[in-house]
Amino acid sequence: MMRDIECRCQIVKNFTPSWFASVMGTGILAITSLFYSQYLPFLKDVAYFLFYFNVVLFFVLLVPWLLRWIFFKKEAMTDLEHPILSNFYATIAVAMLVLASNFIVIGKDMAVGKVFWFAGAFSTIFFGLLTPFIMFRGGHVKLEHINPAWFIPPVGLIVIPIAGSLVISQFSGMAQEFVIFLNYFGWGAGFFIYLSLLAVCMYRFILHHPLPSTLAPTIWINLGPIGAGTIALINLVKNSAFVTIKEPFFVFGLIFWGFGIWWVMMAIIMTLHYVKKLKLPYAMSWWAFTFPLGAYVAASHSVANIFDIELIDYVGFALYLLLLSFWIVTLTKTAVNTYHGTVFKGG
Repeated sequence: MMRDIECRCQIVKNFTPSWFASVMGTGILAITSLFYSQYLPFLKDVAYFLFYFNVVLFFVLLVPWLLRWIFFKKEAMTDLEHPILSNFYATIAVAMLVLASNFIVIGKDMAVGKVFWFAGAFSTIFFGLLTPFIMFRGGHVKLEHINPAWFIPPVGLIVIPIAGSLVISQFSGMAQEFVIFLNYFGWGAGFFIYLSLLAVCMYRFILHHPLPSTLAPTIWINLGPIGAGTIALINLVKNSAFVTIKEPFFVFGLIFWGFGIWWVMMAIIMTLHYVKKLKLPYAMSWWAFTFPLGAYVAASHSVANIFDIELIDYVGFALYLLLLSFWIVTLTKTAVNTYHGTVFKGG
């Protein structure tokens, strides 16, 4: 096992911050599997299996993540300062938010869900401030560093209300107001930061060289803010008693979802372009194929239910099948490369 690495310590030393994207992808697949068990009943069992698997996966990955900060702090700090890798540190925070949704929606365990949500929300806000601050303070960021992975910290902020909106009713008084504050702060900050970074990324796509092949899957991250933003807005408005006129927000969600269709098609076209004209070697960035698409699948189901548009749910189900395929391939590739130790080689 891991026979191609020189020392087991390399596992910790070269443990990249992007590993928790696997928890994000598995968690959203679990939730969407539950949603679409209405078409294929056995998917409910799949959802429960993925839920339990995801909990174990999170705690397994947490061990090397923490050990790296203890024994290889220099390497961890180097990644935190890196204009690309630093954005992936937020995946551990978003992973906790996804697990909160898993526990609340699938496990029906609000108590544990609240623990993961608060931990995830505060961690997400921390990285949502730290990562941009590191970029703002120095001149180390260049045009070639711009890529959709920059969306991860704001996506995390947008994800806060997905489970957070379900937590609102669990509190009263000032505590409830604080939960509402966290939810609306998360969505508002994440959405407008995303719009700003979207313009920056579009500039890079048009006027600079194509993304390097290892970052090509990050094109799918464009679906993250759209999918998560739509479902978070719908959940938040549904669970905010003070929002008495809800329909305009739902309509905006539908419009936002429509923007995602363009990105789905563009992401597919660009992926095929890399496969045929350039190259698409395995890297941990392949997990970018999963969570963003999964968030959009979940948004499709929510929008379809709100407006009773069956066609949108069919679109969501078709994309769910694509998501499932991506997850299986990526998990298999990750397992094989983990076995050989490829993912733990530095450089």
